[in-house]
Amino acid sequence: MSLAAGQQRTFLRLLLQLRPHWRNDLALPARIQALLARNRSFGSSDRRLYRELIYTTLRYLPWIEPLMDGEPERAVRAAAWLAADLPPVRRLRAALLPDWPPCPPTVTERAAFLGATAGVLPEWFRAHCPEAFQPEETDALLARAPLWLRLQGEEIGNIAKVAAEFDARGWSWQRSEVVSSAFRLPADADATKTDAYREGRIEVQDLGSQLVLESIGIEPGGRWLDACAGAGGKSLQLATLLGVDGHVDAHDVRAEALAELARRAERGRFRNITPLTTPPSGDYDGVLVDAPCSGSGTWRRAPHLKWTTTPGQIEEQGRRQLALLGKFGAHVRPGGRLVYATCSLSRRENQEVAAAFLATQPDFAPEPLGRTFGFSSRRGELTVLPARHETDGFFVASFRRRR
Repeated sequence: MSLAAGQQRTFLRLLLQLRPHWRNDLALPARIQALLARNRSFGSSDRRLYRELIYTTLRYLPWIEPLMDGEPERAVRAAAWLAADLPPVRRLRAALLPDWPPCPPTVTERAAFLGATAGVLPEWFRAHCPEAFQPEETDALLARAPLWLRLQGEEIGNIAKVAAEFDARGWSWQRSEVVSSAFRLPADADATKTDAYREGRIEVQDLGSQLVLESIGIEPGGRWLDACAGAGGKSLQLATLLGVDGHVDAHDVRAEALAELARRAERGRFRNITPLTTPPSGDYDGVLVDAPCSGSGTWRRAPHLKWTTTPGQIEEQGRRQLALLGKFGAHVRPGGRLVYATCSLSRRENQEVAAAFLATQPDFAPEPLGRTFGFSSRRGELTVLPARHETDGFFVASFRRRR
């Protein structure tokens, strides 16, 4: 049996093991990781190959899943043709697809070649975000997510030392045109193995996530609350923007997330972040509510969410998000700022939640944003769509407390 034939059989076996779960398991990435780790015969190249083919299958599930029943070999070929251009994928393509043309850049052209008619986004989502169905946005949501990094500490504004290490590793890098401290690496580069990461000079953070706080126009100094801090990506960025005279209280209900935040803060030598294991008290100059959400803005890196998320779940998220805004908005001092953010593209979780909050909280008013990065903005709101700057999708709304 040839190497390519063996890889084809192995990939189909992996898909059959995952198929019962890929429309109902929100933790599917962990299942995929465990499945690949259990196969002790896999080397690192094998894991990269099968991970990319599996995630490609999830991105194009309505095209590939029907082929598994009647044309399994074509299912493998379609996944290999659609997958990102990684070295192990290129080798498999060369063996399996000698007569196939290069994969074209748009989803329309890909569908025409494969004879696919099904949509690659859930049709019910059109009412939530019609912009996602514009060809350039659909293309972006189907692409492999880029790897964005953020300079921090003494490296802000001085990429030379970090770049020298990446150059030595043979990694091409590209600086963001809209945020000077942001730059991207090839998606398969492991930045966490670098001296720059170990010494806290860089953090992995999607550019769209960075744009949320960059859009606000945060003044140095002041006391802020990151109310749903998680592992602290935005807490670290917020602490950087506030500077040494500012302070961030980082709150989350998950102790393990705050422990990771503390490790990241220590690595970056931050002294102006305090993890809060108890509910916050008192008033703040600013409060960030980066609320839990459906994650529809992250479909390019978490494509299983397209098929496991339901409209009912999004409606429930909206109710929880509104409650969080009311709860933590109470900690904003008169004249202070309240920032609402999600990694969702659904209007039910974004504009409608912001409008409902304003309708019930007369002390708050929309606050104009400092920067919009080429996106349209109204009422202090901004939706970061993926195609313009090669990001995940995000939403941010800014309010000021009048009294």
